[in-house]
Amino acid sequence: MAQRQTVASADLNETVKSIFTDIEKNGSKAVKKYTQYFDGVTLENLKVTTAEIEKALTKVPADLKKAIQTAAGNIKRFHQSQQEIAKKIETTSGVFCWRESRAINSVGIYIPGGTAPLFSTVLMLAIPAQIAGCKNIILCSPPDKNGELNPAILYAAQLTGVTQIYKVGGIQAIAAMTLGTDEIPKADKLFGPGNQFVTAAKQYAQQLGTAIDLPAGPSELLVIADDSCDPDFVASDLLSQAEHGGDSQVILVTNSETIVAKVTSAIEQQKAVLPRQSLVEKALENSRALVFETIQKGIEFSNFYAPEHLILAVEDAENMLPFIENAGSVFLGNYSCESAGDYASGTNHTLPTNGFAKNYSGVSLDSFVKKITVQKLTLKGLQNLGPTIEIMAEAEQLTAHRNAVSVRLQKLQNGDYN
Repeated sequence: MAQRQTVASADLNETVKSIFTDIEKNGSKAVKKYTQYFDGVTLENLKVTTAEIEKALTKVPADLKKAIQTAAGNIKRFHQSQQEIAKKIETTSGVFCWRESRAINSVGIYIPGGTAPLFSTVLMLAIPAQIAGCKNIILCSPPDKNGELNPAILYAAQLTGVTQIYKVGGIQAIAAMTLGTDEIPKADKLFGPGNQFVTAAKQYAQQLGTAIDLPAGPSELLVIADDSCDPDFVASDLLSQAEHGGDSQVILVTNSETIVAKVTSAIEQQKAVLPRQSLVEKALENSRALVFETIQKGIEFSNFYAPEHLILAVEDAENMLPFIENAGSVFLGNYSCESAGDYASGTNHTLPTNGFAKNYSGVSLDSFVKKITVQKLTLKGLQNLGPTIEIMAEAEQLTAHRNAVSVRLQKLQNGDYN
């Protein structure tokens, strides 16, 4: 009933492994080979030059620059609110514990550019990386047939502190940032959405010791709607995600067959004028409208499905929020279109798909930092906690652990140490 589209995993994983192996052996030469094969463009240099960036910036319309700046401001404010101040806790008298945040040194961000150049994803990833204090922000995105990146991607990159930009997409981009080549540096953690090939490549990167943000695959949306919804709004939201690509999936959940009929009619009218109609129709082939006896039953299904995006187009939507257990990002009420989260409300749009919202969160400031725990024991603290440690270490037959306390306490008792 809610099966997502998949590529045969054995074939996909073999392709990923083969490309990684080639790039590990042949470096940028192999990267360029796959760029020519998959993107149809031959490149001498993978890195975007300063001159290319300056030229691209002149091509971005003023109103788009202003819109990007507005979105960047909102995203920055929301992610700055996630900064933590270290809080010392005295767990036992004289024993202090706290956590310190440290930025991940080098992060690689992947920006899809195939059917749609997602410059908004640059904002979503580079802004929290910049706030966190990441020293190296490496960006990879597939080039067009002219060997160039979309000017808006380059504008967003320079606006948000990206340090290096490369014209590389797909599996080869993930492999290059995982392994490092003579042109593209190795990243400590990889970020960014993509198709199932990119997702599989990121998962393979994990096996090689490079961290990833989350398994982010084809986009998906689930709308829960009752009689209070506006069918035209619901249809527009479903279409907004369907146009991402033919492998996207959208689901309508309702307690009324009448709503299904009205939304279906609205979809037919609205999709007729969409320039990406063929992609929309392909996505709709694997999409569903489901009628449940009650909205509560619909919510239970949504929790099982664990959608990337969830819209609650229901009466008193905010009071329904406590019942939502699994979702990447939630949109409450008829006016909260999913596009707001995709672009400019401030929340991050890099979210878990394929049911991973059951055990993954979307990208946040925490995604770009490590948490280091710290403890400090005073003399009094060691005296208070020491016996507890000695007893536990002895019970586990770890005598050296016990002695690390006993040696200190004995010296203190003998007056040999201040």
